[in-house]
Amino acid sequence: MRKLVYFVAATLDGFIAGPDGSDPTGPGGFWSPSEDYIRHLVEEYPETLPTPARAALGITAEGTRFDTVVEGRKSYEIGLAVGVTNAFAHLRHLVFARTLTESPDPDVELVAGDPVAKVRELKRADSGKDIWLVGGGELAGALHPEIDRMIVKLSPLTIGTGIPLFGRTAGFAPTTWELTEHTTLKGGAAFLTYDRNPATSEPATR
Repeated sequence: MRKLVYFVAATLDGFIAGPDGSDPTGPGGFWSPSEDYIRHLVEEYPETLPTPARAALGITAEGTRFDTVVEGRKSYEIGLAVGVTNAFAHLRHLVFARTLTESPDPDVELVAGDPVAKVRELKRADSGKDIWLVGGGELAGALHPEIDRMIVKLSPLTIGTGIPLFGRTAGFAPTTWELTEHTTLKGGAAFLTYDRNPATSEPATR
């Protein structure tokens, strides 16, 4: 069965975005990734780069990890605000939104129903590649029981306040994770891969 993987950048103090929810690496953002960070993404996770960035960098590799990306409406609207209707046109792209009634892009699937039920459906349709949860925090909080793996791109900075890893409304659900892989870059960022520990965690209901 495919895994739901929360692949996300976070600060040392556990935030994925500033208080306004804007992209921390976008124009005017508070974090400018180092060259070795970008190089590591290109080499190891090329499918997670936005389609325009892939074109600019001449990236054609499909990648071996993900063929589907899911995100929440607020995360999706960051791209819409700058005229990008599908930041991941090279992947199957689903957006969970109850207030959007018509997709701005024919290749972006809007899902108004229960995100847990939809993700379970996606997991059963085994394609050989996993499902990337790009964010935001609110959707990650709703999908917490279904997340099988987290790959945290830990940035070497603190911001004090902002959008937490699992949003501001996530419930109390202690869960342990096993560190299965880690890469530390000279620029200070670290890629930390954690798998849900089934021995000590409440298993997700299938």
